[in-house]
Amino acid sequence: MVLKGLTWLVLFQLVGTWLNHLLLPILPGPIIGLVLLLIFLMARGEVDEPLSQAAKSLLRYLPLLLVPPAVGVMVYAAAIAADFWAIVGSLVLSLLISLGFVGWLMQQLIARQARRRELS
Repeated sequence: MVLKGLTWLVLFQLVGTWLNHLLLPILPGPIIGLVLLLIFLMARGEVDEPLSQAAKSLLRYLPLLLVPPAVGVMVYAAAIAADFWAIVGSLVLSLLISLGFVGWLMQQLIARQARRRELS
């Protein structure tokens, strides 16, 4: 059962990589595959049991993905300290831009939902 779900995940990753090489060299293939999987699942309206089990089994190993960045921070602590204010500034700026965009997007979605309710 898990193998079927993993097959679906790998299939979407391969399609994303294929599209990456053909059309979108800017975006990574796995990201394109995840977006395609999201669209596929939204169109279906549900997540199958094999895909759910495969995702749950992979989530167990998610903390292992955080080990290499943590080691990188420790190894390059001096370089990070040298550019500390540039890093903080870029993080604050990206946070403000993201908050503004999310607020605008939420207002658009609320207005769209209100229009749908009026039509119903």
